[in-house]
Amino acid sequence: MLSPISRLLTYTCAVLYLIFGGLLFFIPESLAPVFAWKVTAFMTMTIGGWCLGNAWLAFVSARRWEWGIVHSALLYLWLFGILETGVLFLFRDKLNLSHPIAWMYLATLLVNVLTALVGLVDWLRLRPSLDPSSPRISSGQTVTVILFVLFVGSLGIYGMIAQNGWVGTNGGIFPEVMSLFTLRSFGVFYFSLALAVVPYLWTKNFNALLHHSYASYGLIFFITAAAFVYLGLFDFAKNPGGLLYFAAYLGVGIPVFFVLLKYRKSL
Repeated sequence: MLSPISRLLTYTCAVLYLIFGGLLFFIPESLAPVFAWKVTAFMTMTIGGWCLGNAWLAFVSARRWEWGIVHSALLYLWLFGILETGVLFLFRDKLNLSHPIAWMYLATLLVNVLTALVGLVDWLRLRPSLDPSSPRISSGQTVTVILFVLFVGSLGIYGMIAQNGWVGTNGGIFPEVMSLFTLRSFGVFYFSLALAVVPYLWTKNFNALLHHSYASYGLIFFITAAAFVYLGLFDFAKNPGGLLYFAAYLGVGIPVFFVLLKYRKSL
């Protein structure tokens, strides 16, 4: 497995994301006006949902700490930190660092990037095993992974290249107009989710995929919860694309819930 330093940094990420995400998630109306860039309360709560999900993922992965099981969850965490920091750099002229919450976001991402760099060095140095003795995912599960990569990955790429006024950017799916800063942040989040499961196309490690689903479930739960809190912002008659926002999370979250319930003794 990776070094104890890498594990400690992963736990540190869990703590930082828990504190920061909790603030954004539970008091979004107060923190939206002073966040690191221009966002609404719903966007703030959603970003808080990402961070609470990251906290859960980092914690359960650091607790398990078997590379063959947690590698894809860690890959997501590393990608998220690096890519979101890249977005901050690209839009650095739009950053508002006048409030401590903005500095907390910056500090959390920098610790995440440090965690990624130390983890990558550990991986190159130690080359930990992927646990070839694990049961292999079925053909149907492989198809599900492929569909997930294609769908979520396409959302990520679209979010990273779309310009204001493109389809879905003016309240067509997400009920509020996003700045390019926010759109890119959402895009790299989805892109990280998609890239993290690509290794299952060849490793086919069922136990690792099960852990990944369990570790990622906080993301689904908190982001969906935020959408229900701000359900009144969605006008499904005028913008039926908003149904896709709910369908994407519920369509993944409900089946995965029953899978986790079935294999709960293995988690």
